[in-house]
Parts: sequence; structure tokens; C-alpha cells
Amino acid sequence: MRALGLMLLLVMLGASQACQRPQPGVTVLSYASPYSPSHPFSRADQVWIDWVQSHSGGRLRIEPFWSATLVSSDESMTELRHGVADIALITPIYERGGEQLIRAQSGFYAGVQTIDQQIALYECLSRAFPAIRDELKGLHVLAVQGGALPGVLTRTRPIHTLADLKGLRLRAPSELLGVLEDLGAAPVNMPMDQVYSQLAKGVLDGVIAPPDTLRALHFSEVARFYWQIAIPRGAYPARAISERRWRTLSPAEQGLLTASKPVWEAAIAQQVESSVRAGMRFGAQHGVVFTAASAEEQRRFNALYERDEARSAQRLSRYGIDGTAVFRYAQQLIGNSEAAGQLQCPGCGQAPGVSACNDAEKR
Repeated sequence: MRALGLMLLLVMLGASQACQRPQPGVTVLSYASPYSPSHPFSRADQVWIDWVQSHSGGRLRIEPFWSATLVSSDESMTELRHGVADIALITPIYERGGEQLIRAQSGFYAGVQTIDQQIALYECLSRAFPAIRDELKGLHVLAVQGGALPGVLTRTRPIHTLADLKGLRLRAPSELLGVLEDLGAAPVNMPMDQVYSQLAKGVLDGVIAPPDTLRALHFSEVARFYWQIAIPRGAYPARAISERRWRTLSPAEQGLLTASKPVWEAAIAQQVESSVRAGMRFGAQHGVVFTAASAEEQRRFNALYERDEARSAQRLSRYGIDGTAVFRYAQQLIGNSEAAGQLQCPGCGQAPGVSACNDAEKR
């Protein structure tokens, strides 16, 4: 009887695998995300999945794996390189090793106001500086992500001035750690999906986050005060396919995924922007107190931020990276955009890494 049961189990497993086997002429790509299917990022991912499957005529099928079933928030790039999924949501700003320039450049966006401008600036920097592309070896980027300008959300203490941040343990992105330390806070960097539990336990006093997290990550349940100081936000590569899997695709399949890049980026931006509005409404309905920052405090913060980012750029020299050149180029492009009304990359002959820029254009 035991042997018969084992045989039946093997038959059932074989039948299950046969049902899952793709039809001839259909390529199946797995997509992994640490977020739940209901998260705004995942809703944007589903828009992309539907677009790819529709525009491929069913010849490309995307199989999603949500809620960190395959990838984590802080080692997603390493996991993707090792083949745990074909395509994944990646977070280079949270990676534990490498990616120094990608993390640092995300703090060079002071003065950039929109998600479209954030993405445009990242593309300009990536095009001009090969060190950014070097940190993405083994991966082929499918979408770049910007975000809403964050503020300061705290559990029990309202913030009215920068001096009120002193002594608070705050979750913050890496580009803000130096500024917050200068202000006497105790900042830590951790993936956003770990913040709720740390706020609930009182391990964190607050978090640097945009308003959409009040609803999307349920932060309104564990924090009550939101200080609306405008903190710059950068862009970074956020969806990628492993280079090994990319090379197995046909030219037509590669072309379709390349064409899907602006679709994915627009879907992410739309979800971020609508989530901010929904988060503001949700927070107000659930007792979150919103406080505007004074013009004086905003100017003081901007000065501290830009000074710290110049220092951060200089520190990249320890890795053999000319971060100051990247920082100055970013500021030049931002200044030009303020005068022209839009952010555009100059021709390759005007970019800092001329030969690298030309190589990138050929590709």
C-alpha cells in the first residue's frame, strides 16, 4: 500500500508538471518581487505583465512570484544574478555590498521635482559614467524608478524644526544618513518592508517616507505625525532581468522587453503619484497630523543636504570612483533644466565620459 501511494504521488507530480509545461513557441519568464500583489509597485508590475503578454501575442508569458517568495529586499541583485528568478524588482540602494555609486548618486537630485525628471537625470548619469553600468554587471535593466519626495513620519513626537530631530532613531535612505547625523538624530538604513514592525515595537522613532506609505505600508497604524519638509529623491534601476537569461531570448523577445521599458516606468510613476494622493487622504482620515515646514527650515535643510552630498561624492574616491565629477555633472544638468524647463542629456561630446557615452550609444 505504501508503494502504491508513492507511485500515485509520483504520477500526480508528473501530471502537475505537465500541466505547467509551456506550449511550443511560448517563452515563460519568472518575475519576483518582495512586495504583496496589492502593493502599488505590484499593481504597476501587473500593468507591465499584461502589456508584455498582450503585445507578444501570448508568445511571452510572465509568471509572477510575490511577497518575497523568491527575492528579498536587501539582496535582490545577488539573488537575481544567481538565477532565483529570470526578472526581479531590485533595490540597489539597499544592497549590502557594492553599488556604491548607484547608492550615492540617488542623493544628487536636489532641485528635481518630478518623477520624469528623476528618471531622465539617472539615464543621463548612467549614460555618461561607465562606473554606474559596471555596478550592474550580470543584469540588464528593464525599468528605472523614481519616487515621491518624502517627509518625516514620527510615532509620538511632532516635528516642527530640524532641531526636533535630535535624538530620534529614524529609518532613512543612505543618502540622508550624514545629514541626520549632523542634526543629532540616530539614522539607520533598512528595507522599507521591515519598518512597520520596528515602528510598532518602538525600535524606530520614525521614518523618512513619502505619504503613500501611510496607506500602502500601513504606517498610519504605528505613527501619527508627518512633517512635510521636502526631501530630495533620486532614481535608480529597479527592475532587471539576469544577463544570462537575457542572452537566451530571441532578438524579437529582447526588442519587446526593450520597448516595454517606458511602459513599466510610466506605470510605476502613475501608481506612485496616485498612491501619494490616496495616502494623504487615508492618513488624514486615520488621525495622522500633517505639519508644513517653514520656508526658513526648508532653506536650512537644503543647504545641509547639498553640503553633505558633496562630501558623500568625495568619499567615493576610496573605491576609485570620481564621485565629485558625477555630483557636479548632476548639478549642472539640474541647473540647465531649471533654465530650460526640462531635463535633457547633452550630446556625447559634451558629457564627462565621452568615449563611454559613445560606446553606450552604439549599444
